[in-house]
Amino acid sequence: MSDVVIGLEIHCQLDTKTKLFCPCSTDYRDDGPNTHVCPVCLGLPGTMPAVNRAAIEYALKVAKAFHCAIPEECEFSRKNYFYPDLPKGYQITQYDRPLALGGYIEIESEEGGEKRVRLTRIHVEEDPGRLVHKGGGDRARYSLVDYNRSGVPLIEIVTEPDMTSPKEARRLLAQLRATLEYLGVYDSEKEGSLRVDANVSIRGHERAEVKNISSYKGVEKALTFEITRQRSLIRRGAVIERETRHFVEARGTTTSSRSKVEEHDYRYFPEPDLPPLRVAGWVDAIELPELPAARRDRFVAQYGLSANHARTLTGDLRLAAFYEEIAGNDPALAATWVADTLLGELNYRERSIGTVDPARFRALLALVKAGTITDRSGVEVLRAVLDGDEEPNTVVERLGLAATTGDDAIATAIAEAIAEFPQAVADYRAGKANAINYLAGQVMKKTRGRADPRELGRLLAEALTE
Repeated sequence: MSDVVIGLEIHCQLDTKTKLFCPCSTDYRDDGPNTHVCPVCLGLPGTMPAVNRAAIEYALKVAKAFHCAIPEECEFSRKNYFYPDLPKGYQITQYDRPLALGGYIEIESEEGGEKRVRLTRIHVEEDPGRLVHKGGGDRARYSLVDYNRSGVPLIEIVTEPDMTSPKEARRLLAQLRATLEYLGVYDSEKEGSLRVDANVSIRGHERAEVKNISSYKGVEKALTFEITRQRSLIRRGAVIERETRHFVEARGTTTSSRSKVEEHDYRYFPEPDLPPLRVAGWVDAIELPELPAARRDRFVAQYGLSANHARTLTGDLRLAAFYEEIAGNDPALAATWVADTLLGELNYRERSIGTVDPARFRALLALVKAGTITDRSGVEVLRAVLDGDEEPNTVVERLGLAATTGDDAIATAIAEAIAEFPQAVADYRAGKANAINYLAGQVMKKTRGRADPRELGRLLAEALTE
């Protein structure tokens, strides 16, 4: 058993059109600062909040997807603390009577196989505003406050400390993101739509909380650093303090922020302007769409995909939809090209699947399937299509990438490789069968990847036995 103990508190913005307690738009990034505000979300005296029904329905949808129990009644509370982006001096949230309790999220464990990470609760709350720090380097000269985000509806998902590695934490976030997108309640492409507080400890020692991590990679990096830091302290015989730490993403480190705040420091009490909500009866009427796990199983059954390819392709709603659009009459070929090749090229370019033209990608697959181009030439064509504005056929013609078979060009390349690399030839003839792969690689270089690999292997073997 790992000695690492990890629990997460995950804040996700719900993709509603209006804020949680007022009719202001949630598209706060489109216009200038402090333009999507009103007396309610600015916390002016005498204002009264009114609950956004859509936000509660979205939260219930999430709770149902993650197998939570819905109490008969939930209640909003005031969480009192001072911060410049909190105009009221308190946040309206849920404390001892949250919307949902229990439940679980299934992930792939470190040992392989499925693992259930238990949930403690899911509750609804309002987002505070946003601080914009101005100045150079790590130290801002001054900060500005934008209240456009103030009042945007959030759900906070609190897990039990069931994760034992940074990789498991990242897998949980990936599974959570995919499910929220399938549910249609969350937009991962909006900046700041997901923020994570991570609690981490070495078993038997005090824990630290790392606040406001804003990316999946950031969570893994922050936890990896924090585990190393805590283990180093234990080896030196130092005491691990219970504290709140800040993740410095640019350096991949955590720094001490303050001693850990206890719940009683927030002086929670029921929100007097909002009555308790009785929403348990809404759950039966909520219909869930096909979720990632179900779609993964369908891809295996319907398209004959491997479990790994199905998991990759269904891990993102847009990617799954793209695959089904281009799968055609060779779903296995499409899965291999999307999961193993296209995603790598997109990650390198820091682009999303939404930037890829499905029609052009289908045309590329048709060229590969017909044998017009080899797999290796196909990668070159794909790169040209992604980086330019050409059709695959045009790229093949412009770069001269049409596949060759047993013509003079490939015969010449084979003869040159045999002459230039006598050691590989000798190794092959001495019984080292893998030496032919080296020679094949040289021929592929000479033909710019246009030689069919299977035909090339046969022709090389024939030439080497002469």
